[in-house]
Amino acid sequence: MLSFIGLILHHCIMAKAKTGSFWLTEELILDTVDTAVQGPISLASYVDVGDRQAIAVEEVDFVVQVFNTTTNAYTNSFQGAAGGDTTWAIQLADLNPGTQFIGADDNSLIASGALLYDDGNNVASLGPDLFPDTFGTLDEARMVVSENLFFVAAFHGSALAANREYRVTARVKCKIVTLSLKDFMSIAVQSSASEN
Repeated sequence: MLSFIGLILHHCIMAKAKTGSFWLTEELILDTVDTAVQGPISLASYVDVGDRQAIAVEEVDFVVQVFNTTTNAYTNSFQGAAGGDTTWAIQLADLNPGTQFIGADDNSLIASGALLYDDGNNVASLGPDLFPDTFGTLDEARMVVSENLFFVAAFHGSALAANREYRVTARVKCKIVTLSLKDFMSIAVQSSASEN
């Protein structure tokens, strides 16, 4: 049986694009094993309750890079930076979880990912996280009426080599849209219910 919230959001949301697609980005610096870091992505300039203006998230990409603090240079090679096998966990949500990771059944979860690095074979691969990060057409986009997105990342396994940091970036492809009053209220109710 569908929940009340599920029934509200079961219908197709009608959105009218006010802009073309654009990208919002946020970078987190990870330098301590098993320590999650959070960064907000502000949507306050784009979301407007009075005009029923929201953000349609179309796609989310996560990029993990190594930063050398001595040479001030980025690299995509983990060899020499990771002291052994390493896993990165990454999430993007529209409610503030602090530096906690949330369950995949949480309505506030927008995108998530995991990256696994096998140090012995110098191979990085995607982890078991299969949550969709590409949403498709505007009708299928994830609509957000919150004033912030919250980006959380951590790495586990081995400590970093000296003078190295992991830089994890969220790249969010989105549009500003106008929603019907009914759809705007449905999304606001879902967000409010997720907080409780």
